[in-house]
This record gives sequence, C-alpha cells and structure tokens, in this order.
Amino acid sequence: MLVIQDVDLTPNPQALKFIVNQKLLNSETRSFQNKEEAENDPLAKGIFAMNGVVSVFYMDKFITIEKAPEAGWSDIQKELVGFLARFDKSTIPAENEAPNLNSKEETELLTQINQILDQRVRPALAGDGGGLEVIGLNGYQLAIKYQGACGSCPSSIRGTLVAIENLLQREVNPSIEVVSA
Repeated sequence: MLVIQDVDLTPNPQALKFIVNQKLLNSETRSFQNKEEAENDPLAKGIFAMNGVVSVFYMDKFITIEKAPEAGWSDIQKELVGFLARFDKSTIPAENEAPNLNSKEETELLTQINQILDQRVRPALAGDGGGLEVIGLNGYQLAIKYQGACGSCPSSIRGTLVAIENLLQREVNPSIEVVSA
C-alpha cells in the first residue's frame, strides 16, 4: 500500500511534492501536462481524475502535483491519500530501457539536436536573458540545463521543456525525451 510520508513545498506555489513510502520508478521520470498525456499511465490518470489537478510528475519515491490556482489543496490531498491506499503499484507501466546507440549514431543525433536548438530554441531563450546547455544523451533521453534567467524560471521548468521535447520529437526523432539536469 502506498502511503504519503511527507509533503514538501516547492518553489511553485501551485505545486506540492508528496513523498511516498515505496519506490515508484528506479531511474525514469514521468511527466504529464494534461489528462490526455496520462491516458496510458494508471497512476497519473488516477491523479488527474481529482478536481483541480493540472500536471503530474513522479519518479523515485515522490509525486509532484500542480493544481489550478482556484483549486484547494485540502480536497486534492484527501482524495490522493485514498487513491494511493487503493492503488496497485504493479500497474505502473514498465520503465523504458534506453536504446543502445553506437557512437556514430549518437554523434549524428547530437548534431541534429544541436542544429535545431541553435536555430529555433537558443535565440528565443537568449531574448529572455537565458540559455540552454546540452548535458548529455543516454539513448534517446537528452539531458539539458537551463542557464541565466531561464535557470530559475517556472515556465522553463515546465512549458519550455515540453515545447523543446515536442519540437525535437517532430524534427529529429519521435523517441527523444528531454529532461532537465
């Protein structure tokens, strides 16, 4: 049975981090910005069924939930406690194995990614006083780090990350996942 052990505040006043008693994922992260994205993930889908939930992120032993500004935490927390007590952790989809790319494939993929970032993303971030550094590529998972004003901006952590991932999936490879390092 999943039990909430602690609740932490986050820099986002609309989000709380719920620490649970069992590991949900070993090394992967799961991020959902709406109900439709969560359709195939029973944990996120169940959380989105709660009134006022606008995004769900989980990994390791915690779940971060963002609520709509008009929603109240008391109702969401009450529903979450009940949902987690009934939730069967074995229904969480298996973690994806990172595909093995040889060094030539990885170099070509990184080159394509950096071209798109140089042309379409970095100029926009620079216009807002920030930047973006590619930390590394593991299979199709791209780790990036925001710089300057973007490093602490709530929209870079959520919206821009999703926008970059969508752009790279469309322009380079649909398997690419972008994570903030």
